[in-house]
Amino acid sequence: MFNEGNKKVFMTEVKIEIKFSSIAGAIVPEYQSAGSSGADICANVDEPVILSPGKTKLIPTGIFMEIPEGYECQIRPRSGLALKHGIAVLNSPGTIDSDYRGEIKIILTNLGEEDFKIEKGMRIAQMVFARVFKAEFIQVDKLSATDRNEGGFGHSGI
Repeated sequence: MFNEGNKKVFMTEVKIEIKFSSIAGAIVPEYQSAGSSGADICANVDEPVILSPGKTKLIPTGIFMEIPEGYECQIRPRSGLALKHGIAVLNSPGTIDSDYRGEIKIILTNLGEEDFKIEKGMRIAQMVFARVFKAEFIQVDKLSATDRNEGGFGHSGI
């Protein structure tokens, strides 16, 4: 519960079941605290992987998931790796669709200035599950006007 002005707002915890399987030695994704929105996912590499500055590699996790229809799994960088080492998830956030059943692999890139060593069991990214809404695309001759209209990048200020 939290206060919003004079109103008390109750937050409801929503849980979805994620069925998964894994390769021997893979670590099950895990939330690090009660308030974490992302579950950490770990590398499942046979040998350490060196990620040199400016390079990108696909890192296996050994995890396979069955995500319920109507949901996606977003793969996001870990803030500590980003701040301390310049390690980022290249297609952030990466999306894992509900109909994908292959191994979850993470596209990591090194934006830092030094080699970064990825070892088996290292927490390399985080997973956030989100509801997906499908759009119905309706072609029209003219769109409604707004104050902004066609104003693009930087139009509304810095």
